[in-house]
Amino acid sequence: MNDALRTALTRLRLSGLAHSLDVRLAEASGNRLGHAEFLELVLQDELLVRNDRLIGRRTKAAGFREQKTLEDFDWQFNPSIKRKIIFDLAAGRFLREARDVLLLGPPGTGKSHLAQAIGHAVIKAGATVLYRSIFDLVRDFLGDEAVSGHEKTLDRYLRPELVIIDDMGMKQLPKRSGEYLFEIIMRRYQVRATMMTSNRPLEDWGKLIGDVPAATAILDRFLHNAEVINITGRSYRLRDHAAKPEATQKKKPEPACEPVAK
Repeated sequence: MNDALRTALTRLRLSGLAHSLDVRLAEASGNRLGHAEFLELVLQDELLVRNDRLIGRRTKAAGFREQKTLEDFDWQFNPSIKRKIIFDLAAGRFLREARDVLLLGPPGTGKSHLAQAIGHAVIKAGATVLYRSIFDLVRDFLGDEAVSGHEKTLDRYLRPELVIIDDMGMKQLPKRSGEYLFEIIMRRYQVRATMMTSNRPLEDWGKLIGDVPAATAILDRFLHNAEVINITGRSYRLRDHAAKPEATQKKKPEPACEPVAK
């Protein structure tokens, strides 16, 4: 590739094409590709690079806590999880139908991993996602409300095709949390998909929020057209501890050797 061509590709921001052009030129020469075939190949290279960048930007904007995928999930540890249902969600149909999803189960059983993995999967399929813990959500609204930024914060939660609200039930929430959560659920209801995880039964949500009427209104809308997935089993994070109980026990001191009689 000559300097003039490299400069032109840079000015046109065709970095994907520029990166692969020498290889494609050699391929075209060796296989006697026609002009149209060659052009198709180099344009596909450019599109792939741009798609990878788009996925990277959307993944960063989603704000995931960890880079989790379905491929690295241990399906054998908690066999109660129905793999087909999870992969159906990862295919993204529930986004197009604006349905909600609730993952219920004890701490450590894989809810956050699955929620983030589904989020990654739908981003790869072209969707926009926002991931926040319930505590981050409340802090977002409390912080921006102090500087009259409520509408800006609300817009951040309304625009994405999927909003994932994690960790519901870890501890009691501050005052007005129910108002913020209700507004998000109400405004996204039957318009955009919302996914939540919780380690507490639904009847406890009123206590967690500190507002039983708000919790009732939230659940009324959220559960109307929701996929509820109950996950049971042991904590994944404690599996190594359970497998090696002897490692946590103090070894008894060995008895001192008796002196040898002369």
